[in-house]
Amino acid sequence: MVAKTTRSYKTKNIKPTIRKIKLNDEIVSQYLNDNPDFFIRNASLIENMRIPHPIRGGISLPEWQMARQRNKISHLEAEITLLMEYARSNELLFNQFMDLQSQIFKADDLDVLVQIIKNWAKSLGLNGAYLYLFDDKWLINAPSKYQHFALNSSGFNFIRVRHLQYSNQYLGQLNTTELDFLLSERNYIGSVALSLLGQFGDLGLLMFTSSDPHHYQEKQGTLLLEKMSQLLPILIEKWVMRKK
Repeated sequence: MVAKTTRSYKTKNIKPTIRKIKLNDEIVSQYLNDNPDFFIRNASLIENMRIPHPIRGGISLPEWQMARQRNKISHLEAEITLLMEYARSNELLFNQFMDLQSQIFKADDLDVLVQIIKNWAKSLGLNGAYLYLFDDKWLINAPSKYQHFALNSSGFNFIRVRHLQYSNQYLGQLNTTELDFLLSERNYIGSVALSLLGQFGDLGLLMFTSSDPHHYQEKQGTLLLEKMSQLLPILIEKWVMRKK
């Protein structure tokens, strides 16, 4: 009986081991996810909690949440505005392309065709437009009257490798050597749009130039250039034969 009492006494005096857990963001987040009614049970905590603010020092949690919502709304409005601008821009480009297409189909000569494209480009505020036919794909040697459109395909390769290796279109700037190769006489050119002709980009080159260095930039849309570059070889074959 005595021994039993002693064991019971010792058992009662054993202190439980308390394991301390260091809180971190993950643990707190997991607890709040597992207990979604936490802030309902502790409503006053929301009102008294202060969030650091770079200007006001500290704001309440509801104010912080409202600020986040306003910021999200502002970003969404900006995205919607940008999408609307893109839509208007695409509609304008489509209408401009349709206008150009109706004109070039009426051309009865390759020189006339190119002049129509030049006039169209200038109506858009560009410096000009240029068409080149690769000499290994078209019969443009004498007695052809279209020799001035010839461009040496091998000589063009240094531009192709640098700017058109992975795409048939390039928007941006050219260095002096590249511009001298394409344009023997030229005014100041800030940026260009290059588009290789044909499905495989091996038939020639269409180039638009602007005095504004930022007019043509990477990541701008190239749909209009692509459509023109698919259409032009079909029209060119009315006046120039392809090499077999």
